[in-house]
Amino acid sequence: MSWELHHVSIIGAGMMGRSIATKIAQEGINVCLKEITMERVEETRKSLEEMLDHQIARFNITQAEKKAILSRIGWVTQFDCASDCDLAIETVQEDFELKREIVQELDRRMPPEHPIVINTSTLSITELAASCRNPERVLGMHFLYPVTSTRVVEVVRGQLTRDEVYDHAIEFARLLDKVPIKVFEMPGFVTTRVVLPLINEAMHVVMEGVATAADVDLALKLGYDFRTGPLEWADRVGLDRIFNWMQHMFQETGEARFRPCPLLKRLVRAGLLGTKTGQGFFTYDVNRRRLDRLPDDKPGLV
Repeated sequence: MSWELHHVSIIGAGMMGRSIATKIAQEGINVCLKEITMERVEETRKSLEEMLDHQIARFNITQAEKKAILSRIGWVTQFDCASDCDLAIETVQEDFELKREIVQELDRRMPPEHPIVINTSTLSITELAASCRNPERVLGMHFLYPVTSTRVVEVVRGQLTRDEVYDHAIEFARLLDKVPIKVFEMPGFVTTRVVLPLINEAMHVVMEGVATAADVDLALKLGYDFRTGPLEWADRVGLDRIFNWMQHMFQETGEARFRPCPLLKRLVRAGLLGTKTGQGFFTYDVNRRRLDRLPDDKPGLV
């Protein structure tokens, strides 16, 4: 890289934060994960190790690679890690005010030329950066989970994002072996904007009794070569997250195609959120394996 990158800070060690950290560490870069408390650090550290063990079981990495990855990941509960990092990424939930507070804190602590990355699927980069002293070094990168295996990342330019900062983010994406999609800021960018109406329509098909959830997913997987059907994908993302994305997109655009399906509302209100609760459109075991596949719905396609 023409731009030197030695140390990355990630604010938020949830599922997405851990996945991004793992990918960065795999590429030989030191990364620091920030959580709120030491109790949360221990929980998320354990979850990260379990995720790596799962990859070992699937022959994706070796024990030696797991050890190397963990050696490059540090854990903190304060923002001090951001002061000497070359790039920072916030990866908290899709909460505008929380993200804005984090971006402001990073802006106060980091050298003014170092990029601040907002990981979001729907929120405005320009609006989140507006209250910073250096809004020109703020941009968006929409990673898709799991970051260790998905190839694409949307690199989102805010209204004030400086060309040099944007170019650094493109280099960073390529360093992670991602295909960067250059995106100008619009609600939902590319992937979220396209996939949400597909998911919403699949839910309507189930709600109207046209076909079962299993048959809808199977039809789309076999008919269009999808690796995962839209309803199982929604379960794995979290139906509450899908619902929040749809609500935000509907409010931003006023387009009926983003109005959440009533069936989705009912599932979320019932606490049936997908893999994290063990039930959504399908049922899952504690290892997030689906329990109710059809005979022709082969796990290898997922």
